[in-house]
Amino acid sequence: MTVPDVTVVVAVHNTMPYLTACLDSLVGQSLAPGRLEVVVVDDGSTDGGEVLVDEYAARHPGLFRVVHQPNSGGPAAPTNRGVALARGRYVLFLGADDWLGAEALERLVAAADAWGSDVVVPKQVGVNGRLVPQGIFHADAESVGFTDSALAWALSDTKLFRMDLIRRHGLRRNEELKVFSDQPFTLEACLRAVRVSVLADYDYYFLVLREDRGNVTERASVLDRLRGIAALQQVADELADPGDELDAIRARSFAWDVPRLLQDGFLLLDDGLQQRVCAEVGRMVERFGARAVYDRLPVAARLRLELAAAVRPEALRDQIRYEAAHGEPPAVAVGRRRYAGYPAFRDARLGLPDGLFLLGEEPLPVDAPPLNLAQQLWRGVVPEQLRRGLRRHPVWRRLANSVNGGRG
Repeated sequence: MTVPDVTVVVAVHNTMPYLTACLDSLVGQSLAPGRLEVVVVDDGSTDGGEVLVDEYAARHPGLFRVVHQPNSGGPAAPTNRGVALARGRYVLFLGADDWLGAEALERLVAAADAWGSDVVVPKQVGVNGRLVPQGIFHADAESVGFTDSALAWALSDTKLFRMDLIRRHGLRRNEELKVFSDQPFTLEACLRAVRVSVLADYDYYFLVLREDRGNVTERASVLDRLRGIAALQQVADELADPGDELDAIRARSFAWDVPRLLQDGFLLLDDGLQQRVCAEVGRMVERFGARAVYDRLPVAARLRLELAAAVRPEALRDQIRYEAAHGEPPAVAVGRRRYAGYPAFRDARLGLPDGLFLLGEEPLPVDAPPLNLAQQLWRGVVPEQLRRGLRRHPVWRRLANSVNGGRG
């Protein structure tokens, strides 16, 4: 039997009417007959999709292979089954509510063969307002990594994978994750790959946001999402190189994935669930070293993470409401430093460090005189908070001014 170039795995569960466009885009691929197979795993659909996939298989013999199974509760199990059945040299995962450009598979296979790629990231386009980060799609790239590209922001499984990579490392979705099971899988594949490539010259993959916001990630609970994010960070801890590579992956989760769960939707949770979410975020901040990448995060993200980590849901609610009402706060200048002037800044009840709010620091003038030894000791030995307190006392103010020339 001829080995197909690529297997497309489609896990289906109640995705009508979007499923029709998905299947039509596979029928319309420019890849020659015999080079493509589609494995459809129906995960207990009840909306007519279970009938539609059988109809497509009957109309297009040799293209579609369909299996039906009881609903498993998430996309991981049907996707794993599809991979187990796949015969292609490469595999591409296609959401049952998404669709492909007509030349997508032909172009992807050609690039992977020419470059020897283990993973190829195709340009993706959002439909119906679906948010798709575009940072990695500025140009074709034969080889990219986490330190020289926006790969950390493109960790969905909407990619072409070399089947040998998957088989050799036994890559599977964690079926205990109800959502985001594709991200730890994709991260491990990219970290183990010899070459990850990007194709940005064509609209390959169309990601659809359903009108009813019924996509699985939109329906998932906040705790299920946090479990998926934690699984991603666990893979990073185990496989990523310490330093810039690991920090890039950390920053992706703590700049975006976690803080976005601490926005307006948080206000709709009951008090008990808010407490649980804060506690889980706190565990993640500690376990995965979030504070090591705070310098890569916006101030608002840092602040929400710290308020959650301190299990202060009431203060977190105040912060969320302030951001919704006012957006970016005014900057507060303290000496050469500029801070985000959120109400929580220097709020004695919260006791948050100034560094959490730091926006930047003005460089010293080129012609500024160097600090003398006494000034260096004053700044290097006396903590900033103590220096601020001492400055308020007239005796210490005179002493500090005599020590550092008024620049303390």
